[in-house]
Amino acid sequence: MGAASLRIGLIYAITGVMLLPIVWMVGTSLKPPLEYVSTTVDLIPDAPTLAHYRALWADDILGKVLNSLIVATGATLIALAAGFPAAYALARLRLPRRLDGVFLIFVLVVKLSPPLVLAIPLYQVLRTIGLLDTLPGLILVYQVYCLPFAIWMLLGFVRDVPIAYEDAARIEGAGLARRLATIVLPLITPGLVATAVFLMILCWNEFAYALLFIQTPSKFTLPTYIATLITEDETFWGQLTAIGFLASLPILALVGIVQRGLTRGFAGGLK
Repeated sequence: MGAASLRIGLIYAITGVMLLPIVWMVGTSLKPPLEYVSTTVDLIPDAPTLAHYRALWADDILGKVLNSLIVATGATLIALAAGFPAAYALARLRLPRRLDGVFLIFVLVVKLSPPLVLAIPLYQVLRTIGLLDTLPGLILVYQVYCLPFAIWMLLGFVRDVPIAYEDAARIEGAGLARRLATIVLPLITPGLVATAVFLMILCWNEFAYALLFIQTPSKFTLPTYIATLITEDETFWGQLTAIGFLASLPILALVGIVQRGLTRGFAGGLK
């Protein structure tokens, strides 16, 4: 009984430590400026105010949230649609001269490259096709991050699908499209969910390319808008904490909705 109580107490303590920054952020977002710049540490504001949230509303914060949702969702769907066939080909096809390993290393190098290395060629491409300073252009640019991640992550899930299942379906006369639709995709659905969540988070927080390729304020995503709240003369801490709290809600809602599939995806990936 003592050991169980100790474990429960430890869990509560760790949870409290993890929640402390969130409580501090929410409390600061409700404080007037004179309170959050004071030297005393108070988690609960003495005179709560919604002024910071009203300032964000007046600055069209919903438009920035919508832009981030459009870009993150579009980039995630494209990465999954292109990453799954690539992962399946790498897992099932025998490429000559170890081209599968070379290809995986190549996409990994692209993923790990600093954003500025690819910024100039990407800028030229977007300007040529007329997608510079547009959300569709930003969705395409995000594939530099998303597609390599999707390929690497989905590769493990595809390899976990026993090839005997596909061999049996092939004997029954099922073609490739039918095998993918009825066998492979249903079995790796938790993996797709887990990959999608990671891709959404990756796109939701991306800053460098959004800053480089979007110049119109009405098209800003949340990270680029947050950067405007830090100036040479002042840092708007109240609005920063308010938008930090608001920006975390969509991702938390997404994780809560797909929690079961996400857990199954992690378990499948650890087999």
